[in-house]
Amino acid sequence: MAKEKKNIYTGTGHRKTSIARVTLTSGTGKITVNGKDVREYFPSEICVMDLSQPLVLTNTAEIFDVDAKVTGGGFQGQTGAMRLGITKALLEYDKATPADSENSFRKTLKVAGMITRDSRKKERKKPGLKKARRAPQFSKR
Repeated sequence: MAKEKKNIYTGTGHRKTSIARVTLTSGTGKITVNGKDVREYFPSEICVMDLSQPLVLTNTAEIFDVDAKVTGGGFQGQTGAMRLGITKALLEYDKATPADSENSFRKTLKVAGMITRDSRKKERKKPGLKKARRAPQFSKR
């Protein structure tokens, strides 16, 4: 009896200082982050909604199991990195499956702004200032 070959699609996402390596496998819609359930790992339901947006937009939330390894940053950065990683993995799946170009995931995800990496990072602190732009309080006397 031959084993059924599981299709695996991967994507890497970056946001702020976070890096997410995401793997999509055919399954029932289970999302795992660093070996834990997504609702156990992320404290906010908004984070879970944000990272699952690409799956919802492409109607693949119940088709794939998502396994992610996330490092660096905080919860918001990790959520954004995972979202981009899931998007890249979905694009890899879309490229591998023959489909018409009108219903491609790329078009749907591009319009929603999922494909573009959010390149904003924390600005560095400058000498003579308290933070990146915050100057010490001015005293006339």
